[in-house]
Amino acid sequence: MTAFRKPQVALTSKAAPFAIRSERAVDVAAREALLDACFGEDRHDRTCQRLRDGRAPAAGLALSAVREGTFVGTVRLWHVSAGGRPALVLGPLAVDPACRELGIGAALMKQALAAARARRHDAVILLGDAPYYARFGFSADQTGALMLPGPFERDRLLAIEFTGGALEGAEGMIIPTGARLPKRRVVRPLEAHAA
Repeated sequence: MTAFRKPQVALTSKAAPFAIRSERAVDVAAREALLDACFGEDRHDRTCQRLRDGRAPAAGLALSAVREGTFVGTVRLWHVSAGGRPALVLGPLAVDPACRELGIGAALMKQALAAARARRHDAVILLGDAPYYARFGFSADQTGALMLPGPFERDRLLAIEFTGGALEGAEGMIIPTGARLPKRRVVRPLEAHAA
């Protein structure tokens, strides 16, 4: 699944087409470095990270943006229960700061939402800036009675429904439901023994 996108800005030496494709194993190191650069090293302490820890992203819903062979953007969606209703949580969405004016973030969002809809998911929830995400159809209309497992700003909890009424009346805690990742074994270095 690779889609080439032309930026919405006039092409200059800095602007070049980019591709959005399914995330690959070779993207992991670049994705983690990009997320650290965009959100800081404390990003693992954020509330929404609690919904992702130890879980795999939803099948087919981890996307990467590549420009001239370089990893420049990422978005992933995760299975959750939103007050007992099945949904997805989107995030994080990140784009290399040097490429932010090329429309990569918007293209990642559109492709992620189209893929979620095509896979027959009913709703997507995220924690983000309402003015940015409103253009994709997100609002706080159905999230007023939902909670996250940690501190959050109520007006930043947004959702979009693909199926009418998917989140109507939803209340309570949003909890992770996606597939668990295998636990990593911690390998400790051998200590030097006195001879």
